[in-house]
Amino acid sequence: MTYGIFQEYYLSHWRFHGNQDTIGIIGTTSNGVMYLSMPFLFVAFSRRWANLRRTTAFCGLAITCIGFLTSSFSTEVWHLVITQGILVAFGCALMYSPTTLSLSEYFSTNNRAIAYGVVLSSKNITGSVCPFLMQYLLDHFGFRTTIRIWTTIITGTGILAIILMPVKPPWMTSSTSYRPRRIHWDFLHHSTFYVYGIAIILQSSGYGLPQTYLNSYATSVASLSATSSALLITLFNAPGIISSSFFGFLIDNKRLPLSANITTVISALTSAMAVFLLWGFANSSETGKALLIIFALIYGFFAGGYSATWGGIIKEMEQNARDNNEPIDTGMIYGLFNGARGLGFVGGGFIGVQLLKIDDKKIGKYGYGTIYGPLIIYTGLATAFGGWTIILKCKYVMMKVMNFVVY
Repeated sequence: MTYGIFQEYYLSHWRFHGNQDTIGIIGTTSNGVMYLSMPFLFVAFSRRWANLRRTTAFCGLAITCIGFLTSSFSTEVWHLVITQGILVAFGCALMYSPTTLSLSEYFSTNNRAIAYGVVLSSKNITGSVCPFLMQYLLDHFGFRTTIRIWTTIITGTGILAIILMPVKPPWMTSSTSYRPRRIHWDFLHHSTFYVYGIAIILQSSGYGLPQTYLNSYATSVASLSATSSALLITLFNAPGIISSSFFGFLIDNKRLPLSANITTVISALTSAMAVFLLWGFANSSETGKALLIIFALIYGFFAGGYSATWGGIIKEMEQNARDNNEPIDTGMIYGLFNGARGLGFVGGGFIGVQLLKIDDKKIGKYGYGTIYGPLIIYTGLATAFGGWTIILKCKYVMMKVMNFVVY
């Protein structure tokens, strides 16, 4: 979540052999590897290897630490891609998958969305604090020492967290012999899974781009200092502390619960408007800098809470399963949605690199007239299409109305 700080440092203190344009791929590759591996890990540890969850989490921590430590010795760009982009990401996925599975097992339909929201809010706390920590360490100790200090920090916190987390499934007790339970795939017969899966891919392909390029934009276009750019990343992540829990509450509250369709469209359209009207018109003037700050806050709140809407999507799929008298494994579906998010991150990362290479970049003034213009437009469009499910919902309602009128 703070890779933009490192990217700006890599570019301004270039000491690597290789093409500088590929630096932007590291952050999106990391997100992509992490999320793309989750469907397989969630399926594996949901039933078959559920008794190995804690052991796997410790293995993931070891891989993550090894990846970070070896990256501190990098001299080539591809070294960073392999260590930070792939190795560290896979280790994090090995920690995240078995521990997150317990959310769907320990929380019922009535409060699961809030549980997801609280966990997602927790990661935004890290994303809000770490930009200042990373910027301070990079300024005073350099890249290599910073990575080694960070390796030490995650080793200690990782061990403590894994010990505290209830990774053992509630249905697995010491008094009963363990037998792997059958995985149910009935949900693949329903369109709901595919419709929301496409929406998640589209939204994620745009969401990862500000995380990667906002810091560079703030420095090169808005003329902000390194410290101010770090503050911008914090402002981008901080609203997610509230928004993830907020969107979870919108879905699970008993007085006026909102559907997954409504919450996803609120998140998608509001964040898309922030891209077009705020980031697109931000420049080096004082007004432009203020627009950039407001953009980070609004986009961070509404786009950052998009993942919390998955609780509502899973609730809708559970209702479909009950209507058809079918079993459903919500933890595995959550893992598949993370896989869709990974596809979006990877696709958006490669698209972002290509958009920055477009020769004819003059498509307007302000941010649109810079090299980031095509990137801004794509981010807004991709984010907006994260709420495309409302179109299908309206079409379904219109068909119902027309049938009522005819008959």
